[in-house]
Amino acid sequence: MKDKLIHALEEVLTHLDYPDVDVMVQLPKNPDHGDFSTNIAMQLSRKLGENPREIAEVIRTHLCDHYSDLLESADIAGPGFINFTLKSQQLISQIELIISKGNQYGKSEIGVGKTAQVEFVSANPTGPLTVGHGRGAILGDVVSNILQWNGYSVHREYYYNNAGRQMQRLGESVKARYAEICGDEVEFPENGYEGEYIIDIAKELQQTQGDTLIQSEDNKTFRKAAETTIFTHIEKTLQRLGLQFDEFFNEQSLYDSGAIDNFIQDLKAHELIYEKEGATWFKATAAGRVQDRVIIKSTGEPTYRLPDMAYHQNKLDRGFDLVIDILGADHMDAYPDVVAAVGKLGYDTNRIKVIIHQFVTLTDGGEPVKMSTRKANFITLDELIDEVGADVVRYFFIMRGNNSHLNFDLKLAKDESDENPVFYLQYAHARLCNILKHAEGLGHPFNSKADTSLLNNPLEVKLIKNLLEFPNVVKKGHETLEPQTIANYLQQIAALFHKYYANERVVTEDTILTSARLILVKATQIVMKNGLTILGVTAPKRM
Repeated sequence: MKDKLIHALEEVLTHLDYPDVDVMVQLPKNPDHGDFSTNIAMQLSRKLGENPREIAEVIRTHLCDHYSDLLESADIAGPGFINFTLKSQQLISQIELIISKGNQYGKSEIGVGKTAQVEFVSANPTGPLTVGHGRGAILGDVVSNILQWNGYSVHREYYYNNAGRQMQRLGESVKARYAEICGDEVEFPENGYEGEYIIDIAKELQQTQGDTLIQSEDNKTFRKAAETTIFTHIEKTLQRLGLQFDEFFNEQSLYDSGAIDNFIQDLKAHELIYEKEGATWFKATAAGRVQDRVIIKSTGEPTYRLPDMAYHQNKLDRGFDLVIDILGADHMDAYPDVVAAVGKLGYDTNRIKVIIHQFVTLTDGGEPVKMSTRKANFITLDELIDEVGADVVRYFFIMRGNNSHLNFDLKLAKDESDENPVFYLQYAHARLCNILKHAEGLGHPFNSKADTSLLNNPLEVKLIKNLLEFPNVVKKGHETLEPQTIANYLQQIAALFHKYYANERVVTEDTILTSARLILVKATQIVMKNGLTILGVTAPKRM
């Protein structure tokens, strides 16, 4: 419909001998202003030196005279906007497109032939995934789905740090618990990991190795055992949420491959590092940052910025058209340094898109539950899934904007009525499926050739308009990478359908009208199913 209107406007400009302009048609911010709006008169005003409202009147009159089959009305607003209301039958006829495309409806070709790498979760194997990790996990998965629905070939990647002081402390913690189990009195390391899972790993080591490791001088065996065990649990948790990765990329490989050394040499070649007080500094100020940053401490230990820089160089070297990082708010200060560093080495950092999400507060009886991986008074993601289910976990983590702090309301999450926004959508989908099944049982099988021109009451037209908006919502998801736009849209569709269902009977004694309304039901079911698929939430046929 948008293309038809643009074509009509272009023909009008040619007929009126107006200069060429880029004809832009968009949805008005206020739905009461019509179906589409254009600022074409204001564009022409700058070229013609004439009053934009007068130009708009000429265009409006010509459109209404020659395209009455397309337009119900055209009105001039403000400084020269033209608002269009289309003929209802023009819109209604488009519902057949939804039926014909089925589970492909909503997909675009924006990213066809392009590749995208999405890095998310990236929790270090120092403990189980917590509620705090959940938001980035689901956000990254849904962003990946959105990109795929827009035609991209998506590479899902999990990056984890298995080198450095954190892992050393993890090994020390397991070693201390192992020694305790073997009857040796040891001092637990300062800031060690105190969770029950550390004791479980130590017990497993004692069962397989006995006390043979008690005299071990280093903690490599303990660290490796902890990493393997914890990461196995992490992968199982991810699978429960339907998350699958194409690659698990570890920090140690950057050292083993020489990528870290090569990156340092690249920085030196570009005069971007210097020595000061025994440490190695990245000259971030030369890259437009406020202050320089230490990348190798005076002890010889790299800071976390260095491997992150080398990792992003690696990402860009792999040739992805789009590189997306899903990061928590605690990375707000560090990631610009990383991007700046690879940019100064000549890489196109426009390919890098960083999505920062705010923290999550899990409320229990109105009080926030504190979390700490080291002290182990955290709530694991598995516990949350056990409590409310994977669908609820997925939906709740993306129903607010990335930049908004998320309060995960356990009371609402456990509510199985339509007050719960997840169940509200699933109830709508189940009802749609049930109507189709019920109608077939009464001798009204779905007929894709039914007369859709009968779908002309205001509630039907409004629902159809919104169903036709789904492809634009998917495209907008690509532009903003904000999954909640899709979640909000589905809530709107569900509300419109529930209102329609409350006011109109679908299956009636009028078989022709029934067949037409079943088309509307099927189209709504397709949109609900496709939207829930993008969100990774199941679309049950019965509830």
